[in-house]
Amino acid sequence: MNMFRTRALQALRVISIALFTTLVLVVMWQVITRQLLNSPSGWTTTVAQYLFIWLVLFSVAMVFGERGHVAVDFFAGLLPAPLRRIAQILVTLAVLAFATLGLVWGGIRGMGISWDQAITGLPVTVGQMYTALPVAGVLIVVFAIGDLIQLLRGDDLDRADDDAPAAVTVASPAGTRTADGQEH
Repeated sequence: MNMFRTRALQALRVISIALFTTLVLVVMWQVITRQLLNSPSGWTTTVAQYLFIWLVLFSVAMVFGERGHVAVDFFAGLLPAPLRRIAQILVTLAVLAFATLGLVWGGIRGMGISWDQAITGLPVTVGQMYTALPVAGVLIVVFAIGDLIQLLRGDDLDRADDDAPAAVTVASPAGTRTADGQEH
């Protein structure tokens, strides 16, 4: 499971970077055609909207897979360890349910309803553009199942991002100090 997670996260990073770069280029072309050429390009607004949606969906899957998502765990942090683990399991089950029902099932239904609906000026349909929903949903489901298995084994959920530094260090005239205040 860890190998899949690592490979999927690497792929999601590349996809997110490619989508963001393409989005920037499309928006730049939109500005150039509108402001400099006085002849707005008709396809750029629609493409930018879909690129943004795809970027958000794949980036959310990536951040969830890295366990870097925003979590309001103030109250869970006040709980004793066994109850904290139960809270983590319940949150993971809620994410799993949302990803399964909202993104995968809802995305497949949305694709089916709009598969033949043409997008003006583009060679793709709305249904084809909706494929990002179930794809991102499946990735989140797989990541959530991995997290759930890890929690049920009794392991803690650490950040999956291997590039994250173990400790932040601050150099000072007195020496090097980690974020927890220990001098080295």
